[in-house]
Amino acid sequence: MKNLPILLAALLAAGPAMAQTVAAIKPLPYPQTRKVDTTTNYFGTKVADPYRWLENDQAADTKDWVQAENKVTQDYLGKIPYREAIRERLTKLWNYEKYTAPQKEGKYTYFSKNTGLQSQYVMYRQLGTAAPEVFLDPNTFSKDGTTSLAGIDFTHDGSLAAYQISEGGSDWRKVIVLKTADKSIVGDTLKDVKFSGLAWKGNAGFYYSSYDKPKAGSQLAGKTQIHKLYYHKLGTPQSTDKLIFGGEKQPYRYVRAYLTEDERFLVVSAANTTTGNELYLQDLSKPGSAIVNVVPDDKSINQVVDNVGSKLYLQTNYKAPNYRLVTVDATAPKQANWKDLIPETKNVLDISTVGGKIFATYLKDATSLVEEYDLMGKKLRTIQLPGVGAASGFGGKKLDKETYYTFTSYTYPPTIFKYDLASSTSTVYKKAGVQFDPSKYESKQVFYTSKDGTRIPMLITYKKGMVLNGKNPTLLYAYGGFNASMTPGFSTSNIILLENGGIYAVPNLRGGGEYGESWHNAGIKLKKQNVFDDFIAAAEYLKSNKYTDTNHLAISGASNGGLLIGATMSQRPDLCQVAFPAVGVMDMLRYNQFTAGAGWAYDYGTAQDSPEMFQYLYKYSPYHALKPAAYPATLITTADHDDRVVPAHSFKFASRLQEDQQGPAPVLIRIETKAGHGAGRSTAQVIAEQTDKWAFMFANMGVTYPMAQ
Repeated sequence: MKNLPILLAALLAAGPAMAQTVAAIKPLPYPQTRKVDTTTNYFGTKVADPYRWLENDQAADTKDWVQAENKVTQDYLGKIPYREAIRERLTKLWNYEKYTAPQKEGKYTYFSKNTGLQSQYVMYRQLGTAAPEVFLDPNTFSKDGTTSLAGIDFTHDGSLAAYQISEGGSDWRKVIVLKTADKSIVGDTLKDVKFSGLAWKGNAGFYYSSYDKPKAGSQLAGKTQIHKLYYHKLGTPQSTDKLIFGGEKQPYRYVRAYLTEDERFLVVSAANTTTGNELYLQDLSKPGSAIVNVVPDDKSINQVVDNVGSKLYLQTNYKAPNYRLVTVDATAPKQANWKDLIPETKNVLDISTVGGKIFATYLKDATSLVEEYDLMGKKLRTIQLPGVGAASGFGGKKLDKETYYTFTSYTYPPTIFKYDLASSTSTVYKKAGVQFDPSKYESKQVFYTSKDGTRIPMLITYKKGMVLNGKNPTLLYAYGGFNASMTPGFSTSNIILLENGGIYAVPNLRGGGEYGESWHNAGIKLKKQNVFDDFIAAAEYLKSNKYTDTNHLAISGASNGGLLIGATMSQRPDLCQVAFPAVGVMDMLRYNQFTAGAGWAYDYGTAQDSPEMFQYLYKYSPYHALKPAAYPATLITTADHDDRVVPAHSFKFASRLQEDQQGPAPVLIRIETKAGHGAGRSTAQVIAEQTDKWAFMFANMGVTYPMAQ
């Protein structure tokens, strides 16, 4: 069914039941998407792929399709009577000063600031108590504000900086080097750098990583999956940069390099998946020394966090699913010589160092617990945080006397604290000025039971005094993959929901990292269904406990979370009223054929692995699992410059969903231009997308805006 009903503007607030009574009044004119006779044989099973032509996102007919779909979407959204009221409210909420935590580089302290509605954060620097001055203003990089600052690294003395820029949200970056004294550019701009840090060796040059860039318009992975580590000497052409590691003889998909602070050791992380890495070490104090393998196990996650001479401090989950901190001498670095400094506990550990101190940040039921240690592993104290939430930071250089950390929660706007290492005291450095009164809201952590009996935590946030009547508009957001932990974080956009009597709920699904590698492994490959079951159980918990009902529930997720929403929709189209699959991995049979996709095989497996793995993926793959049914109102979002999860996933999913929709709810796709996978979008782009999300959600729930309180 390619022509489906549109909810008339005058009746958008009338409720789901009323919306269905006007279903036949005006059809929604979806583009008549062409179908082709394309099939692939997987272990004897022929799988049709009628929308494969949409994978060529540079083709004229694909661009025409994008334009036609965007027109339908914007025409629909434009008829929602309170869309502009939501935009005005979001714009007002967003208009406050925002800061990042400072970092000391050379004699200057650097930080970034957005005055409120600037497209991109501006980087400032400050000398002592003097007035801050602009160091880099990304708003001058492009006329439309879609070119962003994607990273910056300084030499040890702070006299040089190399910064990366992203154009239109692409993962492909340019690198520009400048003298910090007068901001004059040094040498030529490096091009086509991807998934890379910049590791300076003195002031002479730096290490960086990249792939061979594919031909224009090609999203197929090919040789782009072989990552290469180069050394760039200042003043020389990029074409002469020396290959240090990786390439055809060492074919890894991800290669990252960094130096210890004293620049004695080059540390190389090499991996073929997004989980686990081999670790290599080169002693740069010995000219011509070899790059030596330290950790050959690519199924564990390892990094050098500090060193004192040849003594290395290594964070690892090798034989420790929740991580531990070990020490080992660089002259004999094999695992047999490792000594536990901070042993593994029941809580997941993350390590940072500053000023000769070690900070251990633990995840305790997805919230932060921070402890301070000395370099001998003696616990000094527990850091007193403002409440239950997430803390990040506690890093810096060996001679620093202070460090900074940011604390936030779903009801606590991000606040930057300065921590004095001598007195062990925290003081507020910058407090968010957002128009939000935390005292009116609360977050409650609950534990619910998934399909197989596993206990899952979920944080539910809402206005105090809310009545559990089963009618509260609710957004259920989750991720569930790649060892990523969903910790509490404040969202300016969510104020729209919370102040309108709504609920924001975030469960910590298996596949994530909240309870270590065992929790992660419980949601991968042939156990991926656990993730979907956990999410569906979260929705049922909210409904059975009267937080909301089916007609007032929306589900949302991005990237791997977009896959989660697509799979949930295909398995339980009756679960909710509204769905938001964002930049999702929707074709599980071909995801590994595009750009970075091959690196996700540890979590997903591939259709080429075995007949069993193929059948498992085929069963839940959102693009393939759709069938004629009444699906929820769906707003799919993607971007034309997304070269991580290519937009073809969303294009194909949207086409099939529009074809299979048997109910009255709209199925729309919103395709952002000059944007990528998420990071680097301009403030205007973010506000516009969030406006459309809330307008679409409220309209299809029959919720007025603003709701009478």
